[in-house]
Amino acid sequence: MVTANAEYRIKIGAWVKARLIANPDALKIDAEGLDLFIIRDVLPPELCADMIALVDKHLVPSGIMAPHPDPEYRTSYSGNPPPDHPLMVEVDRRIREVVGIQKELGETIQGQRYAVGQQFKPHWDYFIPGEDYYAKTQEVGGQRTWTAMAFLNEPEAGGHTRFTEVGVSVRPRTGNLLIWNNLNAEGEPNQKSMHQGSPVEAGLKYVVTKWYRERTWSLLPDEPNF
Repeated sequence: MVTANAEYRIKIGAWVKARLIANPDALKIDAEGLDLFIIRDVLPPELCADMIALVDKHLVPSGIMAPHPDPEYRTSYSGNPPPDHPLMVEVDRRIREVVGIQKELGETIQGQRYAVGQQFKPHWDYFIPGEDYYAKTQEVGGQRTWTAMAFLNEPEAGGHTRFTEVGVSVRPRTGNLLIWNNLNAEGEPNQKSMHQGSPVEAGLKYVVTKWYRERTWSLLPDEPNF
């Protein structure tokens, strides 16, 4: 039985996929069972540089949704600048123009910084049913659908985004936008969307990430933005 939520997830998945396929600037990456796209030069270099400076002002150790026994699971730093900052508004606008999903369904953009050796080991962006945090996510927008991640710079070495289940590794390129559907064709969590931020080997890596929900998103006062 297909639930009402799954029906919407199916529709939004197909709609965004069709939109990206019709975009002459979007490249569909060959990844069996996963809708994965890259669009070059979505963010101009000067905007990327300004965003790096802004993210640096708001850095804290990156969080995780549930406790993990591996202390090296996620070792990056995250920055959550005010969403009404002009740079955040402009980046959000540029991402939304590509993805097409209405603003109300998008979480606040988050910046991440990876120094040498820092990483985010294989994980999914979707919320895992049955986890302690899951019920709360249903109160504030429900399941995540699409992820859009923009590279703000190019580290000297390492720092690739690897999709471990489909054998795809994406090298950071300044201004490029990487987009994928966290759900499958049935609107359910897609295990093939597992990915990792590989360790940076030289230099620094900066990205900004935008997650979309199935319903209008709102941040509770005590809810961290991961």
